[in-house]
Amino acid sequence: MKPDIAVIGSGYWGKNHVRNFSELGRLKTVCDLDGECRSQLKQQYPGLTVTHEIKEVLEDSGVTAVVIATPAEYHHAMAREAILAGKDVLVEKPMALKVRDGRELVDLARKTGRILMVGHVLQYHPAIQKLKQLVNSGALGKISYIYSNRLNLGKFRTEENILWSFAPHDISVTLGLLNETPQEISAHGGSYLNHGVADVTVTTMSFASGVRAHIFVSWLHPYKEQRLIVVGDKKMAVFDDVAATNKLVLYSHKVEWVNRIPIPRKEDAEPVEIESGEPLRLECLHFLERIQSRERPRTDGQEGLHVLEVLEACETSMGNRGKPVSMVSEPPKAYFAHETAVIDEPCEIGEGTKIWHFSHVMKDSKIGNKCNIGQNVVISPGVRIGTNVKIQNNVSVYTGVILEDNVFCGPSMVFTNVVNPRSHVSRKDEYRETLVREGASLGANCTIVCGNTIGRYAFVGAGAVVTHDVPDYALVVGNPARLRGWFCQCGIRLELPSVHDADGEARCSSCKTSYVKKGHKVEPVSESIPKQRSHTISA
Repeated sequence: MKPDIAVIGSGYWGKNHVRNFSELGRLKTVCDLDGECRSQLKQQYPGLTVTHEIKEVLEDSGVTAVVIATPAEYHHAMAREAILAGKDVLVEKPMALKVRDGRELVDLARKTGRILMVGHVLQYHPAIQKLKQLVNSGALGKISYIYSNRLNLGKFRTEENILWSFAPHDISVTLGLLNETPQEISAHGGSYLNHGVADVTVTTMSFASGVRAHIFVSWLHPYKEQRLIVVGDKKMAVFDDVAATNKLVLYSHKVEWVNRIPIPRKEDAEPVEIESGEPLRLECLHFLERIQSRERPRTDGQEGLHVLEVLEACETSMGNRGKPVSMVSEPPKAYFAHETAVIDEPCEIGEGTKIWHFSHVMKDSKIGNKCNIGQNVVISPGVRIGTNVKIQNNVSVYTGVILEDNVFCGPSMVFTNVVNPRSHVSRKDEYRETLVREGASLGANCTIVCGNTIGRYAFVGAGAVVTHDVPDYALVVGNPARLRGWFCQCGIRLELPSVHDADGEARCSSCKTSYVKKGHKVEPVSESIPKQRSHTISA
């Protein structure tokens, strides 16, 4: 088969891709910006196409697949362009520096039918493959703990921290061995060489199966160490990639209880025979096989995306001084709540409702659809709120209050639920119900004394103090609140007598709805505007 692979970037790690694909007889082109590097490549690989133009690589119909081994900050953009150019892609780790960019690559590869593979080379290491077989077969017993150290002095980077540079390998292997996603992640890091670029990080992952994993990475270490340990209740496995021989060793150590005290019983090491082979060569062969078969690679884009999600969670945790980050995806909420809002469960919040800054919805309360709860609002236990209710800033809706559909509560208005409160006397069993009927408006800073009902479409003026029931459509103002007129359900004042015993008729100048007043009761005769009463809460 004629050469058809292009390698973009032939520096620190890319040169190993160049060597392997050349030895496999599949290397056609190498792209690198360094002129001296290109000259050396031409001498070392006669007949090889060498260029500094990525566009030239992507427009070459003879190149069917591209290996991207550039610095991590360029992975996403270059992989994206290669996929759009119709090339299969092997991109070095991490596949991107943001989850959303990694997700874009996965979606793009799926839509275009391109192979997208990520260079998590440890997944192709014969020792790791053997270790996975031992875990899956139960040879180690129930896995309880995995920890890995990946330590060295350098290579220092500024475009990515040690977490993104070293940890992807260990995260990929851990997820692969356990075949599950962590539920919770916490990470701590320290920056010593460059401000804001972590040189040392420690990550802890907790899994639903009960397994915990610990990953320690550093490029400020006096010697090189690449070790992974898997602890099971039957055996412990040690993978040491720096060791010249016996890279995978098992220990049948046991813990015995004597007089209720755990006593370790150590056993000799059992070296595990593994197949030979350079991990990168095996990775390159796997890529070529998947190009041919069009089957999903072992470390495909989705696997790379899982690693990115863990890395991003680690970064979030480090930014919050090690605060644990949950990886358990929750179903999307039908409502919006600002991150500073507190929602106590159980409660019911309807679709399309918005709850803003520093508000608190307490348990056993119920809020309908399309409500707007402003800043610093408290919804107490047992409160019932209908559909399309608007509660402005600084309102406390106490237990015993019921708000029907389309009620408006103005800024800083006040509800009460006890008529004779004392700090030292508990009167929770004496709460009185306050009912605000459909469409009523309660003005800013008004007070509704508990035990009263505000009628349908009534209007309580700003600063009023309501001490008695308010009739439907009534306008009340003052302290104590007194009847001062009548309002249409559309919010326009009606020309009706404000005296209780006077009758009259009026027509709204805006919506043209007609009303009739008999004594202290007002009712619409004909209605021209729609009423929304299908979800009204009854008393």
